[in-house]
Amino acid sequence: MKNLTVITLVLALMACGSPKKKTNAFKPTWESLAKHKESPDWFTDAKFGIYFHWGVYSVPAYGGEWYPRHMYNPGHRFYAHHKATYGEPTEFGYHDFVPLFKAEKFNPKKWADLFKKAGARFAGPVAEHHDGFAMWNSKITPWNAMNKGPHRDITGELAKEIRANDMKLITTFHHARNLQRYNGKEAQAKEHNFRNSHYPMYPGFAPPRGTELDYLYGNIPEDKWNEEVWFGKLKEVIDNYQPDIIWFDSWLDQIPENYRQKFCAYYLNEAQKWGKEVVIVRKQDDMPLNVSVDDLEKSRKNKMGDKVWMTDETISRGSWCYTTTMTVKPADDMLHVLIDIVSKNGVLLLNISPKADGTIPENQQQVLLKMGEWLAKYGEAVYDTRPWYTFGEGPTKEPDGHFKNHKAFLKVKYSADDIRYTTKGNTVYAMTLGQAAANKEILLKAFASSASFKAPKVKD
Repeated sequence: MKNLTVITLVLALMACGSPKKKTNAFKPTWESLAKHKESPDWFTDAKFGIYFHWGVYSVPAYGGEWYPRHMYNPGHRFYAHHKATYGEPTEFGYHDFVPLFKAEKFNPKKWADLFKKAGARFAGPVAEHHDGFAMWNSKITPWNAMNKGPHRDITGELAKEIRANDMKLITTFHHARNLQRYNGKEAQAKEHNFRNSHYPMYPGFAPPRGTELDYLYGNIPEDKWNEEVWFGKLKEVIDNYQPDIIWFDSWLDQIPENYRQKFCAYYLNEAQKWGKEVVIVRKQDDMPLNVSVDDLEKSRKNKMGDKVWMTDETISRGSWCYTTTMTVKPADDMLHVLIDIVSKNGVLLLNISPKADGTIPENQQQVLLKMGEWLAKYGEAVYDTRPWYTFGEGPTKEPDGHFKNHKAFLKVKYSADDIRYTTKGNTVYAMTLGQAAANKEILLKAFASSASFKAPKVKD
């Protein structure tokens, strides 16, 4: 009886002494949200992830992912193509492409296996682009991949396979632009008059209001849209798929600040319940950098970043989504971009462009596989590393700026004389951004005694 009493007492003490997980620790204020670590170690270590622009806009496969906007713009080449191929937008609207987005060859396991072979540490879909079509099983909008088009939970199927490959899940959101911000009036025929809304409601082109089309074209009162659609969709994906990274495109500044704070608090509190450290990525200055990670579209820093940052870059030379005329960059160029980014305390998010039927074109697969082959051999100089006192040296310099200089970044070509450094513990890695000639001596200037610090002692 005494033994039983002691055991019961010990169990009771253990139960009383077990710390409970904190819940709702984050309040919807920037001060409270800043207590979260914006770049957890796993993200800083990851260095490389893959996502993809794939959706209804992949069906026309013309021009790019902004087809849903420009097809309604008289005088634009997208409009001319649409009219010649499908008829007037009043006769064949963007919603008429949805049944044609069948994804009949989509194989989430093959996709996830490919991303793993490419060396990605995280991967996931554009959960929703500007066009209002949700790539998951949504109860908020009828315009979702389970209800229409593929009739499959694209995000759910991918999340399962990505995690089975020991990768983290990223979901990206571009839907801040979807709301029609015209105060109920049709747009005038000038693009700058509706730059913050994706669909240009020109007279005669507006779809009928008061139908389910409102949820595709964003014809919803702003207060209702902010709560039920913008925040509601984010909450739905968080609850259903527990993403490790949520990434935002531009136009987040169009969302009221209190809703941005509300999202952050909800996501971070849910992640705390899951026992996970998560990442929020944004562009411009839409959230403080003690809450989120900065993203540079099709561009990158030309100096060391004080904080961990990200570049979203695409495998093609133009469009983010698949088009019949797209060309892809060589694997070497993509590796050089990755190495340059990592040396400056950054992370690369690389976009690929699947076809509407769910196949990834062979030329894109080959680029990914070649990147993976290199990373399998030399990835120790990339993964889990930290920047050195200098990112590197060499004659090639990147432009200043963000997306506005993306065409200049396309022209950057590195050589064997361009060197990038990373570190891990007491090891310094030096990588040449080009094939050095056989038996050529490589001079690493960063180790010179005249450098701006006491030159480190190097052990052979």
